Amino acid sequence: MRPPLEEFSLKETKPHLGGGKITGDKLTSTYDLVEQMQYLYVRVVKAKDLPPKDVTGSCDPYVEVKMGNYKGTTRHFEKKTNPEWNQVFAFSKDRIQSSVLEVTVKDKDFVKDDFMGRVLFDLNEIPKRVPPDSPLAPQWYRLEDRKGDKVRGELMLAVWMGTQADEAFPEAWHSDAATVTGIEGLANIRSKVYLSPKLWYLRVNVIEAQDLQPTDKGRFPEVYVKAQLGNQALRTRVSASRTINPMWNEDLMFVAAEPFEEHLILTVEDRVAPNKDEVLGKCMIPLQYVDKRLDHKPVNTRWYNLEKHIVVEGEKKKDTKFASRIHMRICLEGGYHVLDESTHYSSDLRPTAKQLWKSSIGVLELGILNAQGLMPMKTKDGRGTTDAYCVAKYGQKWVRTRTIIDSPTPKWNEQYTWEVFDPCTVITIGVFDNCHLHGGDKAGGARDSRIGKVRIRLSTLETDRVYTHSYPLLVLYPNGVKKMGEIHLAVRFTCSSLLNMMHMYSQPLLPKMHYLHPLTVSQLDSLRHQATQIVSMRLSRAEPPLRKEVVEYMLDVGSHMWSMRRSKANFFRIMGVLSGIIAVGKWFDQICNWKNPITTVLIHILFIILVLYPELILPTVFLYLFLIGVWYYRWRPRHPPHMDTRLSHADSAHPDELDEEFDTFPTSRPSDIVRMRYDRLRSIAGRIQTVVGDLATQGERLQSLLSWRDPRATALFVIFCLIAAIVLYVTPFQVVALLTGFYVLRHPRFRHKLPSVPLNFFRRLPARTDCML
Repeated sequence: MRPPLEEFSLKETKPHLGGGKITGDKLTSTYDLVEQMQYLYVRVVKAKDLPPKDVTGSCDPYVEVKMGNYKGTTRHFEKKTNPEWNQVFAFSKDRIQSSVLEVTVKDKDFVKDDFMGRVLFDLNEIPKRVPPDSPLAPQWYRLEDRKGDKVRGELMLAVWMGTQADEAFPEAWHSDAATVTGIEGLANIRSKVYLSPKLWYLRVNVIEAQDLQPTDKGRFPEVYVKAQLGNQALRTRVSASRTINPMWNEDLMFVAAEPFEEHLILTVEDRVAPNKDEVLGKCMIPLQYVDKRLDHKPVNTRWYNLEKHIVVEGEKKKDTKFASRIHMRICLEGGYHVLDESTHYSSDLRPTAKQLWKSSIGVLELGILNAQGLMPMKTKDGRGTTDAYCVAKYGQKWVRTRTIIDSPTPKWNEQYTWEVFDPCTVITIGVFDNCHLHGGDKAGGARDSRIGKVRIRLSTLETDRVYTHSYPLLVLYPNGVKKMGEIHLAVRFTCSSLLNMMHMYSQPLLPKMHYLHPLTVSQLDSLRHQATQIVSMRLSRAEPPLRKEVVEYMLDVGSHMWSMRRSKANFFRIMGVLSGIIAVGKWFDQICNWKNPITTVLIHILFIILVLYPELILPTVFLYLFLIGVWYYRWRPRHPPHMDTRLSHADSAHPDELDEEFDTFPTSRPSDIVRMRYDRLRSIAGRIQTVVGDLATQGERLQSLLSWRDPRATALFVIFCLIAAIVLYVTPFQVVALLTGFYVLRHPRFRHKLPSVPLNFFRRLPARTDCML
């Protein structure tokens, strides 16, 4: 039985954004896309002239900041009377149960920590600070004993009331996370911004080798070149010229990331026997010295010396007499965009080389407000608990919110901004459960669990409008689709130049090199796999790490695998596209059968007019499309698209189909024959599924021309229809037909390798892939 549709639908919300300062349609204040959260901040800077407490005439001081039931402590210094801490503590105003803030200096001791003095603050007298005001200057306070009398020693503090927009917020110790222990645990819960490594395609053009020295001189060598970069290894075919001067002229493509840590290692090998290869020479090339090119102009070729290691008395030594060489052209390609995410949900389409970037067209602002009804993801002390955090990815910038400890309704209220270079891109927001709070759980191999994700295509957003919606978090499991909760987001896309953005719709989606020197589909698949591996490896080495399972879920790794459910969904998408043509066929059949005589008579009159005046056919069609586009404007979509369980057939999938979808690849079925046939069927079906999905995408793009799903694209098309209708009304039909014919049949010299403007425009139109689960 299907769950009610409302459970999986998008809901519009009305949060109290930016403290409620609203002017017109826009909000004005720092952090204007999130609800303001009030915090009491305490910055403990340093102390001086503390009294000695032990026999050595010194003390081991630390500071305890106490607010009601919440207590935070600084690190302690050994034998220091003038310590410097410079630590910030933040207490959420919602959880404050006391009217007095107590800051106590203590001396660390084995048995019981000694009281050295304290400073008390009344909450009603603490000043408020709102950025962009300058930070509050710390002041010296004399310590008091428990009776209120002044004692020896002074403490430098700054105490103020602020919001999450405060610069001190990310680095502060939070009372909400008081249960988290250890520096690593605290690092794992803080908000953080990460940058993807800069990725390049490395092209290795292996041309020829010279003066190879095989051990067996009496046979024709079967030589090939093996190239390795990190964990990527590729090889050329065996050279057709079976001599000691073989030729290949083959391209090998790799993904390299800055900073270039690995060297390119090339080995020339001779296939002596079916499973035996002899190394004829080896060379190592550091990528720092490789040429970078921005276009398709060839770079210079170079001869590289091949080194051969010989074994003398059990030791490996370099053969200095060896004089073999290899001729190659190696370059880092700056004119391509290195695809590291699914092409359907790309968030960045710029080439690698910064010199080729165009100026930005706007700004994307995202407010991550809160989540509701999150499922318990793990068990702690016999009860279900969730420690949720969000990750958002757009372009090269990844952001991670702080982790809210043990709450099914976490409130983040964090705001982030990205520069936008292309409106036809997608931002992805994922919600995860943090399993690394207490020292990392390294031995147990804990993995952060996924709670769900949201994708928003920028071209579906109206400019300068704030979208506040509650998105369902859906995850597909072997036993069916499950709603894990809801996330509340506020999104605003601001455009700096409408003209520049409209111009983007005439540009190719990918950089020029993808069309002038295209890579094959299998090359792109393998390079994308390598790119995602590099990105996940680099980000998992950051501090705190953005873990491999998180990065792979955000980048849709494994989305190309065969699934009966997806294939069925794609088939029904095609049927949905074709249903319009079928409806027109039925309507025409009704006219032919005189079901509605008045309509049939009108069609006869129109038919006679068009036969007598054929020049009216095209302008009439364009005028009709213009009128339909204007008519549909009333029903234009009012909110961003989201994962649709009905469209994805996730809520009605047969258990056996889901079992197949979550089966390992290769299959875990027992029989070898069944495994071979099953895997072959799945790989073929995976290709068919891709083709079917692409067909459905093209049809849905046609539908979206007039649907106002992308308001700017539909506006452009509607205006074009009006202009085309006017031009075609005043231009003789014969002239239009003649010009069109000559244009279609033009000489190859006048054809351009880049896609045409209408094709670029069409490829940028949104399809329902955004809503696919």
